[in-house]
Amino acid sequence: MLAALAMIVATSCSQNSMRAKRGKAPKMLVLYYSQTSNTKAVAQEIATRLKIDIEEITLVEPYDTAFQATIDRCKANREKGITPEINPLKSDIGDYDIIFLGYPIWFGTYAPPIATLLDKIDLSGKKVVPFCTFGSGGLESSAQDLAQKEPNAKILAGYGVRAARMDAMPEELEAFLAASQFCDGRFEMLEDFPEQHPVNADEAAIFNAAVDGYPMLNAKAVTVAMRPINDSTGTEYLFTAKDMPREKGSKMPPRDIEVYVKVEKGKAPVFTRVVR
Repeated sequence: MLAALAMIVATSCSQNSMRAKRGKAPKMLVLYYSQTSNTKAVAQEIATRLKIDIEEITLVEPYDTAFQATIDRCKANREKGITPEINPLKSDIGDYDIIFLGYPIWFGTYAPPIATLLDKIDLSGKKVVPFCTFGSGGLESSAQDLAQKEPNAKILAGYGVRAARMDAMPEELEAFLAASQFCDGRFEMLEDFPEQHPVNADEAAIFNAAVDGYPMLNAKAVTVAMRPINDSTGTEYLFTAKDMPREKGSKMPPRDIEVYVKVEKGKAPVFTRVVR
């Protein structure tokens, strides 16, 4: 996955660079499903910046707006091995070279309407750019699932953002599009993380502050590596951690996870994503 999601220095987002390099700009479509409007906001940002077509995936029987009712319906459907019926697309997928495919992360991967979509269309020969919104993470796992489902498509580096960090999305997304050469622009190239070392008390405090209050994590940091960001005015940490069961008495073993945390000058630590 592309790691250069950092601060834009200066940019003019257009397809001019792609057209100049390839003779003719590829035809692109933003195709997305959104439940709470977060994924829709990312989709609209992509379409607006690149001036490309966009279409929303809709359900024949929309989910309930209540969170628990939606979860209960999804669980029941999963147990039965069924996915929700979607309305026919207006766009002809065959007309496009690159598909930006967007979705929220549910149960660790793309939401069920995307599973339905992938059963109805063929992305063979297409380039697919996944983008997603999530509570803690899921970009990497959903991209792997896309690659398994569409082995003849080329799954490109994607973009994901926590619902709690939507205010950071426009700047991050523009950096991602520039780094991925979908538009002109300057972006910060980040150095690789160095070797991990055991966390000390100060680093553990940064980790705890970043994940504090997030109910879906019960994690303890074990090792960490760090690198400078924002022209060395900030730091990004990559923690490896043990995620303990949240329920008392659970026999589930702890899971090894990776947690990315940003500490920007004058701001509190915030985790940007979890890789399970």
